[in-house]
Amino acid sequence: MAYDLVIRGGHIVDGTGQEAVAGDIGIENGLITAVGKVDGRGHREIDAQGQTVTPGFVDIHTHFDAQIGWDPDCTPVSWHGVTTALLGNCGVTFAPCKPADRELLAGMMETVEDIPRNAILTGLPWSWEDYGGYLDAIEKIQPGINISGLVGHSAVRFYVMGERAVEEQATPDELRKMTEVVAKSIDAGAAGFSINRFAMHTLPDGRAIPGTFADESELIALSKVVAQRNGLVQAVGAELGLLKNISDSTDGRVLCSYGAGGGDLALAEQRRDALEAICAGRDITAITQVRGSGMIYGLQAGLPVRGATWGRLHRMTTLEERLAALNDPQTLDALVEEAKHHGFKENLGTPVERVYSMGNGLSPDYTAGEELNLVAMGKARGEHWSETFLRMSRESGGKALFTLRMFNPNIDALAHMFRSDNCFPSLGDSGAHVSQVMDAGWATFMLSYWVRQRKFFTLGEAIQRMTSRPARIIGLKDRGTLAVGMRADINVFDADRVAELQPQIVRDLPGGARRFTQRSTGYKATIVNGQVNVLDGEHTGVRAGKVLRHRQ
Repeated sequence: MAYDLVIRGGHIVDGTGQEAVAGDIGIENGLITAVGKVDGRGHREIDAQGQTVTPGFVDIHTHFDAQIGWDPDCTPVSWHGVTTALLGNCGVTFAPCKPADRELLAGMMETVEDIPRNAILTGLPWSWEDYGGYLDAIEKIQPGINISGLVGHSAVRFYVMGERAVEEQATPDELRKMTEVVAKSIDAGAAGFSINRFAMHTLPDGRAIPGTFADESELIALSKVVAQRNGLVQAVGAELGLLKNISDSTDGRVLCSYGAGGGDLALAEQRRDALEAICAGRDITAITQVRGSGMIYGLQAGLPVRGATWGRLHRMTTLEERLAALNDPQTLDALVEEAKHHGFKENLGTPVERVYSMGNGLSPDYTAGEELNLVAMGKARGEHWSETFLRMSRESGGKALFTLRMFNPNIDALAHMFRSDNCFPSLGDSGAHVSQVMDAGWATFMLSYWVRQRKFFTLGEAIQRMTSRPARIIGLKDRGTLAVGMRADINVFDADRVAELQPQIVRDLPGGARRFTQRSTGYKATIVNGQVNVLDGEHTGVRAGKVLRHRQ
C-alpha cells in the first residue's frame, strides 16, 4: 500500500498521556491512516530514527487576528511546533465591525496588545462586517497553520451600542441584540466568546475598553448563548467568583488566565487551592505562562529608563546608531545620571530587581538566579544598575537582552500551579506586545525545561497538556492525538536537543514597524494537515492550514 507521507521509525508520543512507543505513521489525504508498523511506502518519507513524534501543539492564547494578514505562517509559533492557534482572546477582535468603526477597533488593539494601528489597517483586507466574514477573509489568506477564533465582547458591545458601549450599561433591547450577534458569530464558525475585565486595558483616549465594567448579568446572558451552542467562554482579568457564576449558570466550558502571583510559595499554594475549588465539578481550565514573563530590554529593544537622553537613544532607529551613542563618554554619563534621577521605568509596579540577564548567546537564559538580576550584577561590580545595563549592551555589540519578570517571577511558585490538573501551560500571547515581549516559544520551553531539565513532567504528560487537552477545550475532536482517522498535525523533534534560540528584533510589519521573533533548534519537521509546513527550521512555502469553524 502506498501513502502520501510516512514518518518512519520514531518514538511516538500520541497525546493521550502515554509515554513513547516505537513505530511509524502513515498519512493519506491529510489524515492519519496507520500507526505502528507501516509496511507500505510513502511518496515522501521522513526518517524519524532517534526522534520524538507527537501531535502538533495547540496554542490557546494568541492574538494573530491582525498578524495573519501579513504573516500567514504565524511566526514565531510555527517555529515551535504549533499547528493550531486560537485567536480572538481577551475580548478584542476585529469582528463584528461596521466600516466606520475600523479605526476604533484597530486603535483598541494597538493600546491593549501593542500591535501598530497602521499595520492593522493596511495589513488586513477589512472585507467583512460580521465574524463569519472575518473567517472567510482568513480562509482566502491561506494560513500555514490551523486557525480557530473567538468573537470578542468589546467588539460585539461597540457594534451594538456604539459610543455608549464604553461606559454605560446595556438596555434590555441592546442585550437582546448582542445575544443575537454572538449567536450568529458562533453559528458562522466562532469557537466561542471572549471577555476582558482588565481595567488597565484601555482605548487610545485612556478609557477602559467596552465591556470592562459591564454588569455580570450581561456576561452570563451572553455566555448562555455560547454554552447552548457548545462554545467556549474565555476570560481575562475576571475574578474566580465570576468564572464560577458563569460556569454554574451555563454548564459550559470556561477558560481563564491565571498565575502564581508575586513569587511567594505560600501564596502560590493558596492560589492553586482557590483554583482547584472553583474547578471542582465544573468545566473550568486555567492557563499560565511557563516561566517568568514580561518586557524584554536591550539596546536593540525597549529601554528601561525615561529621560531626555534615554529618549533620544530610543528614537534612534538602528542598533548601529545606539552603539555609536554609547561610545560617547558624555552621553554615557547623562544616561546614568538620568537613571539615578528618574529610576527604573516600572511596569505594573515591578521593581528593577526583577530584571534579569538573558545572556547574549545562542539560547536565552530564562531561569537565571538572583545573582544575575541587574541590581545584584551592578553591586558586584560597584556600579549603578544602569551602568551595568549600558556596559553589557556595549560589550555585547548590542546583543545583550534582559527580561523583566512581571508575571510568575518565581519558577518554583509556578511549579505549585502546575501541580493542579486544571492549570495548563500556554499564554504565549503570540501576535501581541510584539515589540516588548517574546513568549511564543512556550511549547519549546516546556520540552527543554519542565521535561528535560527539571523532569517535572514526563514527556507523555507534557505532550498531553500541549495537544489533546487544549484541543478539547477549543472543541476540536479530530486533532490532538496520533490515532487512525485523526487529522495529520504532527511534530518530529529531537527531545534531547529542542530549545529556543535568542529572540531577535526584525522590522517586517507593514510600514516597517519592529517586532520580536524567535526561532528554535531541534525540530526536524512540523506537519499541518498532512503537508510539511516546517522542515529543519525553515518554512517550506506550503500553507495547508485550515480555518476550523466551530460545529455544535
